[in-house]
Amino acid sequence: MTTDIQEQAAAPDENKIIAERRAKLAALREQGVAFPNDFRPEHKAADLHAQYDAKSREELEETPVHVVLAGRMMLKREAGKKAAFATLQDASGPKADGRIQIYATLDLTGEAAMAALHHYDLGDILGVQGTLFKTKTDELTIKVTELRLITKSLRPLPDKFHGLADQETKYRQRYVDLIMNEETRRTFKARTAAISSIRRFMEKNEFMEVETPMLHTIPGGAAAKPFITHHNALDMQMFLRIAPELYLKRLVVGGFDRVFEINRNFRNEGVSIRHNPEFTMMEFYAAYTDYKWLMDFTEAVIRQAAIDAHGTATLTYGGRELDLAKPFHRLTIVEAINKYAPGYTAGQLNDAEFIKEELKKFGVKPFATAGLGALQLALFEETAEAQLWEPTYIIDYPVEVSPLARASDTVAGITERFELFMVGREIANGFSELNDAEDQSARFLAQVAAKDAGDEEAMFYDADYIRALEYGMPPAGGCGIGIDRLMMIITDSPNIRDVLLFPHLRREE
Repeated sequence: MTTDIQEQAAAPDENKIIAERRAKLAALREQGVAFPNDFRPEHKAADLHAQYDAKSREELEETPVHVVLAGRMMLKREAGKKAAFATLQDASGPKADGRIQIYATLDLTGEAAMAALHHYDLGDILGVQGTLFKTKTDELTIKVTELRLITKSLRPLPDKFHGLADQETKYRQRYVDLIMNEETRRTFKARTAAISSIRRFMEKNEFMEVETPMLHTIPGGAAAKPFITHHNALDMQMFLRIAPELYLKRLVVGGFDRVFEINRNFRNEGVSIRHNPEFTMMEFYAAYTDYKWLMDFTEAVIRQAAIDAHGTATLTYGGRELDLAKPFHRLTIVEAINKYAPGYTAGQLNDAEFIKEELKKFGVKPFATAGLGALQLALFEETAEAQLWEPTYIIDYPVEVSPLARASDTVAGITERFELFMVGREIANGFSELNDAEDQSARFLAQVAAKDAGDEEAMFYDADYIRALEYGMPPAGGCGIGIDRLMMIITDSPNIRDVLLFPHLRREE
């Protein structure tokens, strides 16, 4: 399937159309009026609709409203040479009120402007001045007294009835998608609203926003495969950040008790409808808290973000209701397996060899070093994870797969860690932080052994982080929330690329 946007426009001869538009631009250049930058709009379409849609025709005639507005021409209807209607779209959407109709006439707009309008094309950006009135169909319209071409569009927009039919073209040429699709504009305005909500919530709760390095000498803070690069001046290998965790906890050591970062991370792993090599997370750390406090706080952050971005905490995803207003569920790994994949006995779920044989049925071959806890987690991922529709915390992860989490004081082999799932996918990961430098050093050494055994996602040993812990870090809790996946849920988007303005794609051929 082609990715050329012109073929998506369903016109008979796109090259001819582009050539005609270039000829029009050449004429404008000769006149010295191409691409002016002295027009300053004073109004937005949505504001005009909000303020004047309820006004009657008589009220608008009695008290004229002067308007100065700019927008992209999306429709044009000419009535001979004496009059024309057009629709302009500006950035005040994303709903239909981001568009407003204009009405130009020979008598009021002028002969020269009307002649020019006849040659303007859909996609051109126009500046207009005029007064508001209501048409016979009661549509708010600008009666144009002055009309200017601000930017000449050289490429035709897709046909309004077909839009961008090819999904890959929508991702690859997001600028056209944003012009044509109201739903796309709504999605990204909702994303911005959610991130702003999270930032306000964190600041209200006395968290300080910080920035940590994106180039690391040692990849750390998560079990993931990093992107590797090279710093020429220093002549050293470096890694793109897979998580900011270890730097944020260094700040807790330094005395900043509550910190957060809305950050970009990079992981050199698979690409899917839920995975992009570059993604956004919000990580936060709070001294003198634990994972139970974190679960309550994370729940509140997510609920408020949904309300501010969507208008309510009761969402619909894929046609099915998802209620974030209710308290989130909490289950251990084994409890989740028993609930969503009943039939296993307690003995079987505590038998490492049985679980290994069971995992073979799902095509999973665990690492030779995997202990019982890691095997139980693998079985959970194959049998129960996809069924966790309502927001659910899976708690008490095994030590061997939680190298940065505090071990339980009461139950051997597990940590004070949770992962939050909803609509069958992980949304957040958090735990009581391990602040014992000697225990952390031993955990890092175990990760090094796992890496030597073939686990590419196992962590490196970070000697400086151990040194920081040796100065003393207060007990703390920390959590990372996947912003992209959360936005998929809030905006009812089936693919992570739908909530990324510029997702990664294969090179265009």
